[in-house]
Amino acid sequence: MELGQYVADLQRRLVDSAAGGSDETRAAAERLAAGLDAATRLVLLDALSAAVGEITRDLAPGSVDLRLRGRDVDFVVTPAATEADTDDRPAVSVDLDDASTSRTTLRLPDALKARVDDAAAADGLSVNTWLVRAVAAALEPKQRRTAQRTLRTGNSFAGWAR
Repeated sequence: MELGQYVADLQRRLVDSAAGGSDETRAAAERLAAGLDAATRLVLLDALSAAVGEITRDLAPGSVDLRLRGRDVDFVVTPAATEADTDDRPAVSVDLDDASTSRTTLRLPDALKARVDDAAAADGLSVNTWLVRAVAAALEPKQRRTAQRTLRTGNSFAGWAR
């Protein structure tokens, strides 16, 4: 979704609304319209983000994510897993009565962020959805017990360390 057409439409409407005014009014409208680009994009992104949050609450445990690629906006819909899915990922329980979401800023080292991006892309998910699933899976007691076991094969070890 290209936001530019909506920004240009708003700018045109502002200039058109001042067309019946004086030269000074038209000039002021043109100056205001030129400065609207960044502010309008931010407002549109906020509105789209709020809409995505509401839709995600209705789709739970599925989700909709908003991705920005340059100036383009993409929507990524992740349907809820079904019984027919052959994915070995554990089912994540979601409290459907809790319709709230929270924003959290997560700071990752660049190398780790690149690995998260690659893993999400490989799973066909947005980074947000991938991180939500990873956090939910990490909080599952059965998964934590399994992850704490250490496997020994030859001279190498696999497992978690604290």
